[in-house]
Amino acid sequence: MLPVEHNDPVNAAILAISEDKIAGFHEDPFTVVAEQSGQPLETVLARIRAMLEAGTIRRVRQTLIANNLAEGALIAWRVPEEKLEAAFEFLFKEDPFSGHVVVRSTDARIEGGAFRLWTTLKVPAGFSLTEHCELLAKKIGADAFRIMQAKGIFTLGVGHVRRKNSIPGERSDEPATMMSPAVVHLTDPEWRILLELKREFTPNEITPYPWLKRAEAAGVTPEEFYTVARSFLDRKLLGRFSTFLEHVKPSATGVRVTRFNALFHWAVPPGREPEAGAEIGRHDIMTHCYWREGGPEFNNVNIMGVAHGTDKEKVLEHKAAMDRHLQEAGIPLLYTNVFWGGRSEIKPSEISPLIYREWWERMLSPQGKASNG
Repeated sequence: MLPVEHNDPVNAAILAISEDKIAGFHEDPFTVVAEQSGQPLETVLARIRAMLEAGTIRRVRQTLIANNLAEGALIAWRVPEEKLEAAFEFLFKEDPFSGHVVVRSTDARIEGGAFRLWTTLKVPAGFSLTEHCELLAKKIGADAFRIMQAKGIFTLGVGHVRRKNSIPGERSDEPATMMSPAVVHLTDPEWRILLELKREFTPNEITPYPWLKRAEAAGVTPEEFYTVARSFLDRKLLGRFSTFLEHVKPSATGVRVTRFNALFHWAVPPGREPEAGAEIGRHDIMTHCYWREGGPEFNNVNIMGVAHGTDKEKVLEHKAAMDRHLQEAGIPLLYTNVFWGGRSEIKPSEISPLIYREWWERMLSPQGKASNG
């Protein structure tokens, strides 16, 4: 039996690379992990396979910059407390376009505190985020929702094992670069290759040159597959090749990767968002950092970010260090808050227009899932 916990020394060495250090597209990604982690390829394959089978790793896949493939947003839902659990279940199980589904709470007495259910949402180009949310609101019994699209992206990664030892205030030498979402349209053959690229790997696919069978499934030669994949990279559609840890729930033996999931809110003066996001995004602890408009319900916050940790006070120390950094950078902090995550489920958001059309028709049909309202 191979060790399958994330804190085993060999596994930790592999995960420190495989979580978020393999940027772009690679024909033989596991060999790249082996080279950068200093572990033999056979060990890397065996350990990743074992961790995936055990659930320590919840998925292995090529990530996409989905904001450039579909309209995306963070959605805050106001749902009556008695309907909250059923709404959570519906969004997680019945809507393939909702990714992260999280119940959050805050101690601050603001109107936004009543918005307990938070989701990420991707809607393929040509379809409407608002119409999608209006349909979901009827299904789950939500009486209000807030759509917060990303105007700028500063940090988008994971790396929970690597970040465990982050020191409050630790940050990169240079400000983060802001990326602005811009939807790219694909041909049908490109969609076939993209869907094979993003499909999760099964344990028996953890092998050298894993894309060979994916090319066959897409009906193209390996050379064609690689050429199109590289074109996706040039068009800023591909993120990294990654092993995603199960960081929300404990492992089978009770070991946790993280315990606290914090959504940080900052309000800075209008016009200073790119500068503020670049400073927040350079902090090592941040897994996500965006420019989003929260609106009056959330005291007009415009910079949001996520950090994880095993100790709540340590997470707050990271937050305090970022607050000080903004002030030291001469950026006024008009308001700030923390929404803590409770129950959560995570899945990749579907982005296929074909699947979207089929889902929409099913939701509108008499056989569609009954409303929670």
